[in-house]
Amino acid sequence: MTSEITNDVELQVKKLFDLQKQNAFNIAKTNAKERITKIKKVMNWVLENEKRIADALFADHKKHPAEVKISEIMPIVGEAKYIIKHLAQWMRPEDIETPLKMIGTISKVIHEAKGNCLIISPWNYPFNLAIKPLLQAISAGNVVILKPSEVVPHASKLISEMIAELFEENEIAVVEGDADVSTELLKLKFSHIFFTGSPAIGKVVMAAAAKNLTSITLELGGKSPTIIDETANIKAAAQAITAMKFLNNGQTCIAPDYIYIHESKTADFINEANQYLSKMYGNDVLQNPDYCRVVNNRHYGRVKSYLDDAVSKGAKVVGGGHTNDEENYIEPTILKDVNDEMKVMQEEIFGPILPILEFSDTEEVIDYVNKGEKPLALYIFSKKRSNINYLLQNTSAGASVINETTIHYLQDNLPFGGVNNSGIGKSFGKYGFEEFSNKRAIVENKFAQFSLFHPPYTNRVMKMLDIVIKWF
Repeated sequence: MTSEITNDVELQVKKLFDLQKQNAFNIAKTNAKERITKIKKVMNWVLENEKRIADALFADHKKHPAEVKISEIMPIVGEAKYIIKHLAQWMRPEDIETPLKMIGTISKVIHEAKGNCLIISPWNYPFNLAIKPLLQAISAGNVVILKPSEVVPHASKLISEMIAELFEENEIAVVEGDADVSTELLKLKFSHIFFTGSPAIGKVVMAAAAKNLTSITLELGGKSPTIIDETANIKAAAQAITAMKFLNNGQTCIAPDYIYIHESKTADFINEANQYLSKMYGNDVLQNPDYCRVVNNRHYGRVKSYLDDAVSKGAKVVGGGHTNDEENYIEPTILKDVNDEMKVMQEEIFGPILPILEFSDTEEVIDYVNKGEKPLALYIFSKKRSNINYLLQNTSAGASVINETTIHYLQDNLPFGGVNNSGIGKSFGKYGFEEFSNKRAIVENKFAQFSLFHPPYTNRVMKMLDIVIKWF
């Protein structure tokens, strides 16, 4: 069931937490078949309620039903199917090789549920980024409190209704509310916290978790660079970058944040990008239903301030640039002649603005990328293998994609996550199952004689120790 926080936030949250804690070991003991049944229930509910999900997201920020299918439904269903296929295998004890010095013992690793888990999900992909980690938590046998973002009230309400239909509140429950509710939740001694959001709030979550020594997964973001060298297929690059940059109005943690392009290719890229934007959204983007909006007035003001600041400091708008305050609308915008004095190059944009920097020497790019925080993603467009390898070897990122952007999100077999400022921990598939599990080491003594090394430490014991250290 879903718990709605009323007046006494602290009391309500604590009551729900305790209720789940009492049930945690019961859920932890469930087998693969039981967990798969729950995952199928979630997947089927999502498939049967696509229109309700699409309606909620349109109400929150005018998201097209096709974009809902691509970015909300497909990732959830794909994750569910992948877990269903592999969960029984993941749950099997893992036999561990016995070294010579441990002859007479057997060892294994078992995956046990961490227990009480808290998932705090964001507003940009509210269904996807709430339900995917929930599936991973279920696969590992945990009880969960899920806190959706209040920024998208229609999506939050629907998630609440969904979980109430599918689960008892002593196993999985949704708690709606604002930042005060999150603050109360973070005071509790959860076994694991999974947070998706900005690095700034990630630090708050990490600090709260530290007080209880709670393990955490932080899915954050930052400024993900896209590098285009002189050998790249510019038309293909322009199409890949613009499609994924302006999906969901640029409100994507792994969207290309800025481009670093070889100076010989800048004009061609701008031309190709603008042509493809016209093909995707037409000449009047404001009236095009395929293009959603900035989620609310506050975030609209934030992104628009980046644009206004950049232009006031000398940036040139070479594509788009139109805005509409009443609609929270910012046209897909490309900026040239940007610099680090501009807010657009200091903050993660998380909106439909694409700045372009130019380079003549690859070392410029490497120095620039490495002076900033490690990004969640780094994209490279090049036909030259030596250039690709050099950039990969001399930079660090949560993930990298060559000659495309963002498609690693759909690769079920890969871990997803950042590095330091862009995230801590990995999720998706087996990596998500492991993130919500404790890898418990088990050693069983069959016939080993460890008493041979107990005191008193005679010469015989010393000689045996020397043999073990040297030969085993």
